[in-house]
This record gives sequence, C-alpha cells and structure tokens, in this order.
Amino acid sequence: MDIKEIQNLIKFVAKSGASEVKLEMDDFKITIKTGSEEATTVQYAPIAAQIPQVAAAPAPVAEAAASAPAATPAAPAAEESKYITIKSPIIGTFYRKPAPDKPLFVEVGQTIAAGDVLCIIEAMKLFNEIESEVSGKVVKILVDDSSPVEFDQPLFLVDPS
Repeated sequence: MDIKEIQNLIKFVAKSGASEVKLEMDDFKITIKTGSEEATTVQYAPIAAQIPQVAAAPAPVAEAAASAPAATPAAPAAEESKYITIKSPIIGTFYRKPAPDKPLFVEVGQTIAAGDVLCIIEAMKLFNEIESEVSGKVVKILVDDSSPVEFDQPLFLVDPS
C-alpha cells in the first residue's frame, strides 16, 4: 500500500464518521482513529515487527496479578485513610532535592509545616517548587526521585496529628 492509498483511506474514514478503522493485510496493519475536530491518528506497523512484542508482554502481567492476594490491599488502604495525600499539581519530572549535590527537601518521619518545600517538579524546563499545604509528619514518599509524574498523582502521605 503506497502513501496515496493511505491518504485516500484517511479521507474516506474522516468523511464516513467512523471513530476507528483497522485494516490488516498480509504484510502490514493500519489503524486509523479519529476524534473530534480534525484529530486523526494513524498507526502503521509491519506485522512481523509487532508479533514478538505482543506475545511477550501479557504473560508477566497476568502472573503478577494472579499472585497478589486479595486481602492485602484492603488493610493498607484503611490504614492510609487517616493520612493526607499531597498530590502533584502539574505533569513533569519529580525531584526530591534542588540539585544532585544538595540534601533532600524532606525525608520520611520529618515534621513539616504549611509552606515548606517538599519537592521540585520540572515541567518544560521550568523547576516548580511544590510547597506543603498542611502541617504534619511525612509518613511515606510515593514517587521515586527523577521519575515522571502525572497531574493529581499522589506524591506524599502526611500524618496531620
């Protein structure tokens, strides 16, 4: 399938009003997804390159889910309900210290006051200091240093008592 045929297929799908079309041939697979107002995503992948990835990924996930006991998550959830969760106000990269050679902003067990800097989240090359809105003791740090965080992702658990 050449580029002209792919472009014609995209135009046809856009005019038809379908939200998703999958086309599989002998040597390739195309998925066309359309959303609202001109948002079109096209994924084009040779089938031979896709087979090893699809076959290897599901097995470890299924084993991990099957081995986790059902009663264990309920107990920590009830225990953590008395804590205040401090969440990320932005998407970015989480840092526990201002520079690699500087000390950590906070550690587990440390008492904090409202307005204390807890971490830095880098977003688009801007370093944003995240300040505490509550006073209390840091019980748990939920994110690893230098890892990406999403908006509203829990970062810290604080015991306000």
